[in-house]
Amino acid sequence: MLVCWMLLAGCGDGNTSDDRQARVKPEKLPGQLTYQRFCFSCHASGAAGAPRMGDMAAWAPRIEKGEDALIESTIQGIPPGMPPRGMCMQCSDEELAATVRFMLNVSR
Repeated sequence: MLVCWMLLAGCGDGNTSDDRQARVKPEKLPGQLTYQRFCFSCHASGAAGAPRMGDMAAWAPRIEKGEDALIESTIQGIPPGMPPRGMCMQCSDEELAATVRFMLNVSR
């Protein structure tokens, strides 16, 4: 019995638990977590007129305004559909900017 246990204990893929965790939980891109927590509900469905992620035609006129204008619109909000800060009142301006950049990169 002890021999069987020793043989099984030696089996494995050679990866440490840290290696396995890295594969299971990949790091998110900057802005991705904020998008998933606060922006997804509208920008995945197009609710309240929000441009859908990946919809290049919907994003094109917004992209033409420039990244800085989009970041400012995110911070200030765009009535009636886009609330200020995308409802992420605890997000810093830098976090919101990273989220805008993440969304733009996916939508180009």
